[in-house]
Amino acid sequence: MNERGESAADDQTATDHYGDTGRTVFGSHGEVSKNDPRVVAHAEVDAANAAVAVAMAGGGLPAEVNAMLVSVQNDLFDLMADLLVPYPSNLAVDARIIPEHAERLERAIEHFRQEADDLSGMLLPGGTLSAALLYQARTAVRRAERTVWAALDEHGDVVNRETGRYLNRLSGLLFVMGRAANAEHGDVMWVPESSVLGVLEDRPDTD
Repeated sequence: MNERGESAADDQTATDHYGDTGRTVFGSHGEVSKNDPRVVAHAEVDAANAAVAVAMAGGGLPAEVNAMLVSVQNDLFDLMADLLVPYPSNLAVDARIIPEHAERLERAIEHFRQEADDLSGMLLPGGTLSAALLYQARTAVRRAERTVWAALDEHGDVVNRETGRYLNRLSGLLFVMGRAANAEHGDVMWVPESSVLGVLEDRPDTD
């Protein structure tokens, strides 16, 4: 879904040169700059959705996780549709993000965290391929979340705050899923200053 609310099949931007001036028609918000925070947020949510797709395509995820992520992808399209129409508004809208979207993710977090090891400690993104891709998707979601809050900071009267709340919960879900994907392999934990520990131990005490 592009910023005009068109599907890939309807998207003519590849041939009609619309937007070559740095302006675009952003859904029901009218013509705005392509640097408008609402347009940026819409694009970053699109990128986050693609990152979730890559995590699924990488393989190795249980069917239950894949099914959840498919529903998340649908939610992210709901979120993109929400951003395209001022909130609140009497205008026609394909979907709105409501509190129940985030509440569903909260239940999923509690479910999947039971499959993860101890969630304490700081870890490095990695381990299995599945976990690494889920961690990467999480960073894309966190970036999208920040752009949504930026849009709310500037256009809070026309952007639905539930969109930011949903993305915040989604980053938490992807983190828990990544930990669960490393349950057998084990996470790679952060050891502060590990690359220079020997140097620090040999350094003479100057006190």
